[in-house]
Amino acid sequence: MLRFVPYILKTLWRHRARTLLTVSGAAVALFVFCFVQAVGDGVRNLNAQGEADRTLIVFQANRFCPFTSELPEDYAPQIAKIAGVEKVIPIKVYTNNCRASLDVVVFHGMPPEQLREARAFELSAGSWEPFQKVSDAALVGQNVARRRGLSPGMPFTLGGVTVQVKGVFKSAQPSDDDFVYTHLDFLQRMRGRETVGKVTQFEVRLATNVDSPTVCEAIDDLFRGGPVLTDTRTKGVFQADTVADLAEMIGFAHWLGYACVGLVLALVATTTVMAVQDRISEHALLQTLGFTSLGIFSLVVVESLLLACLGGAIGVVAANLALASHGVSLGTEAVTISFEPSLRLILSGAAVTIAVGILAGIVPGIQAARAQIVPSLRAA
Repeated sequence: MLRFVPYILKTLWRHRARTLLTVSGAAVALFVFCFVQAVGDGVRNLNAQGEADRTLIVFQANRFCPFTSELPEDYAPQIAKIAGVEKVIPIKVYTNNCRASLDVVVFHGMPPEQLREARAFELSAGSWEPFQKVSDAALVGQNVARRRGLSPGMPFTLGGVTVQVKGVFKSAQPSDDDFVYTHLDFLQRMRGRETVGKVTQFEVRLATNVDSPTVCEAIDDLFRGGPVLTDTRTKGVFQADTVADLAEMIGFAHWLGYACVGLVLALVATTTVMAVQDRISEHALLQTLGFTSLGIFSLVVVESLLLACLGGAIGVVAANLALASHGVSLGTEAVTISFEPSLRLILSGAAVTIAVGILAGIVPGIQAARAQIVPSLRAA
């Protein structure tokens, strides 16, 4: 059947306007489908971190936005004494927007020596030493650097915070690429929000085989009579609760992706039906030359498949290039969901394209295969 591909391409080019409209429509629909899939993958990746169950987040009780959570920094040594706790990292969080936004930038102020141990990232530009030496230095995630056009040596201002970019990093966890890491004491002393001795949250690392719910309860019990009550959850649960409303919206958005698949199916099938009706006499002539009904059916299905694959390939490639070049992410309450290009996204887009191309050609293929030679020639 492959030897007939040039013939099929010529027939498609014969009605080039119709073909181009179908291909462009399929490309747009597959672009949207891949983008919606990337959003869903971002939510799954956020909650699939290997350390999510062994890392706890201690937040102020009955608070939701980082602006409203203020814990005494001297809680850290008390938490460190609890059995099963390996490390306690104080973190000051500042963000430009606590509500859902496509341009969230999250500052994490941490002690430099603990930052290097706690985060798995590599610098793609700049170096570590200047960051350690300068109090207003910052390491910027690659997504933020892309969106804001930042590079080492440049100043970066957000709200009341101005930092000097000393490095751009790529993290093993895609959502961290929307973070900006600074010194803890720098964020504590930022203009208009003097919070020396206060932090937004503690990140608690547990030893292996420690029961995390027990430690969560122990931490909250420890400060139940203290000046500030705490709410301790595993990192996975903390992030899932924070983006719960967004996750529901994203789940609903999947129906948009499925609608795009249905649109491609209807579009390619309609175009193929029109092509079959235009070439009734051609198919009859092919039958007189020895083509079987199965051969005619296969030609029509391959034509439909080519149409879908041309449009699908353009849409899938365009979606992945857009995701790779723009660093798109969605954030709320200082938790970010990063939309990344991936092999899984390419494969799912390719699988959908092939399936739609085959399905769209079945009914027109059966119609062409069942056509009688003599009536078809007379119709011409």
